[in-house]
Amino acid sequence: MAQRTVLFVLFDDVQSLDVTGPLEVFTGAEKHTPGTYRIRTASLDGAPVRTSSGLTVVPDQALGDRLDAHTLVVPGGQGTRSPQPGLTDWLREHGPGAKRLVSVCTGAILLAAAGLLDGHRATTHWAYCDKLARDHPAVEVDPDPIYVRDGHVATSAGVTSGIDLALALVEDDLGRDAALAIARHLVVFLRRPGNQAQFSAQLAAQTAQREPLREVQRWITEHPDADLTVEALAARASLSPRHFARAFQTETGMTPGRYVDRVRLEHARRLLEDTSDGVEEISRASGYGTPEAMRRAFVRTLGTAPVEYRRRFRPVLATEAR
Repeated sequence: MAQRTVLFVLFDDVQSLDVTGPLEVFTGAEKHTPGTYRIRTASLDGAPVRTSSGLTVVPDQALGDRLDAHTLVVPGGQGTRSPQPGLTDWLREHGPGAKRLVSVCTGAILLAAAGLLDGHRATTHWAYCDKLARDHPAVEVDPDPIYVRDGHVATSAGVTSGIDLALALVEDDLGRDAALAIARHLVVFLRRPGNQAQFSAQLAAQTAQREPLREVQRWITEHPDADLTVEALAARASLSPRHFARAFQTETGMTPGRYVDRVRLEHARRLLEDTSDGVEEISRASGYGTPEAMRRAFVRTLGTAPVEYRRRFRPVLATEAR
């Protein structure tokens, strides 16, 4: 395949990991298969930039008056809130020339401001999804997945999800074996599915204010295979089922049933990733009862069956990486 130039846009107050995470993936891919990628960094005027963590980065070049790149990567960070004058204009003029347009975290806000996400489905950091949707109604914002791919446009959620997206792009370009080798080197998953939620159940739900409800949340997490019907959980909280269901949703932001579904799915995922237990054993331990019930939950939420999830997304064990 012809060498592809990957250009990272730099600006003051960029989030350093938004840049270095995906950059390490593409650099690893070039080392694995020499001649496939040419990685470049550029600021608007070619001057060094200071990241939000205080790290100074010296770019390879200025953005210039033409785009010489196959893949244009726009990271996020505090600098997207008040972007440098001219940066949005440069993206508006040159972004359409990229064969592949990629954003990490709030880099999606810059792409949207340049009109490059209009008519596309996209995501960004969970804390800025509402802002992206409000300020750019022509963008179909999906706040849940860790990354979204819509045609030649690919957007990722907060920070480390840029690594997941970069691995997915490398897998497209070079195949699964190359992406797996890079993931092994970086000691990361190959790869979290794009439709995996940005939040775990414990993060997505608020912590209940009242101790009986907090205790129920802990109980669900620690006993996913128990009887977790509303009636059983209400009894643990010493409330009527109706009162419990209403109070739980009010204080956590989700229904008991949805919370239980998320906890069970996460428990099953962890067992698939971290153990060699069989699917039937995992389905019982996670509260599904049968492999078919667990399969339906995985396909509905993650778009893949448990066996395929394990094959593609199980992290590499130390003995496998040697």
